[in-house]
Amino acid sequence: MARPDVWLCRHGETEWSRSGRHTSHTDLPLTPDGIAEARRLVDALAGITFDVVLTSPLRRAAETAALVGFPEARRDPTLAEWDYGDYEGLTTAEIREQAPGWTVWTHPAPGGETADHIAARADRVIQRLIAEATDRALVFSHAHFLRVLAARWIDQPPAFGRYLLLDTATISVLSWQR
Repeated sequence: MARPDVWLCRHGETEWSRSGRHTSHTDLPLTPDGIAEARRLVDALAGITFDVVLTSPLRRAAETAALVGFPEARRDPTLAEWDYGDYEGLTTAEIREQAPGWTVWTHPAPGGETADHIAARADRVIQRLIAEATDRALVFSHAHFLRVLAARWIDQPPAFGRYLLLDTATISVLSWQR
């Protein structure tokens, strides 16, 4: 089965993304810099048509979608960020005070989602995009979730996402050699 190209767009900056705090379900708005970052993406997406445009239901992703020119993007809870559980709002340095050597890729987040759960969500998104899009799909979401989605796209385990970087308000394209 042919796969569409999938364009990944991480949301613009928030106060917590700027300070390195793990943000899953805390529904933060974009900062003024985050709004400016999102607006800079307009030209990069101008004139490109997408069969499917989806966004995480969280404010930062949906606001980015609207600012870029996709206010009608379908909100999909499957695209929410990794749930960090008890580590919500903490920086990696703060978490490592309790759990030395912790990374989201190698250690659990008490009260949060596992890497296998995130991989299953990413796989569902991929199957949905393959079913619904012919040529191109656009997805607005979050750093860790999108990195797992990209890893799963190339049939890698979720921890492969540690090798991928998605800064705020950036676009990455997943494609398929036909």
